Amino acid sequence: MTNSPHFSFAVTARDGAARTGVIETPRGEIRTPAFMPVGTAGTVKAMLPGTVRELGADIVLGNTYHLMLRPGAERVARLGGLHRFMNWPHPILTDSGGYQVMSLSQLRKIDEQGVTFRSHIDGSKHLLTPERSMEVQLLLGSDIIMVLDECTPFPATFEQAEKSMHLSMRWAERSKAAFARAQSAEKGHALFGIVQGGVYPKLRESSAKALCEIGFDGYAIGGLAVGEGQESMFATVERTTPYLPADRPRYLMGVGKPSDIVGAVLRGVDMFDCVLPTRSGRTGQAFTSEGVLNMRNACHAEDLRPLDCALDCPASRDYSRAYLHHLVKSKEILGSMLLTWHNLAYYQDLMRRVGAAIQAGRLADFANQFTKETVE
Repeated sequence: MTNSPHFSFAVTARDGAARTGVIETPRGEIRTPAFMPVGTAGTVKAMLPGTVRELGADIVLGNTYHLMLRPGAERVARLGGLHRFMNWPHPILTDSGGYQVMSLSQLRKIDEQGVTFRSHIDGSKHLLTPERSMEVQLLLGSDIIMVLDECTPFPATFEQAEKSMHLSMRWAERSKAAFARAQSAEKGHALFGIVQGGVYPKLRESSAKALCEIGFDGYAIGGLAVGEGQESMFATVERTTPYLPADRPRYLMGVGKPSDIVGAVLRGVDMFDCVLPTRSGRTGQAFTSEGVLNMRNACHAEDLRPLDCALDCPASRDYSRAYLHHLVKSKEILGSMLLTWHNLAYYQDLMRRVGAAIQAGRLADFANQFTKETVE
């Protein structure tokens, strides 16, 4: 049983540690493995919500930090909630805001109570506590809510990572208590805990066990893809997932490159998010079956081939590389739109192919071939 009576997860196929599954929420199913396009400020940049859905996304991610500062969670609630506000009637996961507080804010101060910080927009002072994070995410109407955690910096000593992890566990308990007081589960919301502990297996194990003791609808692995390198990230994931319940979804936060995702699925992860496909689209990069292409490069200037014939996507199929090169060099908005569209199509197609490989029992072969063919 999950904590929320309106939220469930069922595994539909297994291949080693990897699995496919379905998350049931009041706003629809989420097929796993799932990639969540990032809609930081209530929009997946350069994309229409309907197009994001048509590409195969079952869920998008919104950001608590940005939305609480502008336009404000209370305003979004008055306007009918984030789903209505951004015209996305399907599931939404909101992160807790902790990462952005650590990375964007000036004059921040962390203590037992929470994080005091100044807005990067206007310098106004705010206090983000576990309780306030729950309040903001509930005002937004998020389907999957994340506990507030401290994002451990990298590199960090064992002692630094241990202190940070224990603070995150205390905040996780407070987040769960605030979530329960609001009767959030009965209203259709789900709450995920976040495993911390840096690159130290002992700390990751302790964190995972502490979160399982508290009890959550799903479990995220945080604090990775922050500079530790892919080998270390994979090793950390591999040492963490065995301590997470098999009947709950596992979410690797902020990851990542296509090869990162394939490797993490091999190690038992179900959910992913990353700004990479949208940010790369706005900077002239395209993820393709040939690897990553930089559309600024002169070699594309007279190339009449489509971007990627392997994808059934208008942005990938109907415009020449020469035209896309021209748009990028001319800084035309359409260039960002088409490349973002293509990149999200590539990521969703990758998730479909990974899921099919799991169901066929050949994910290891798929991963080996993918590594050989893909240059990132």
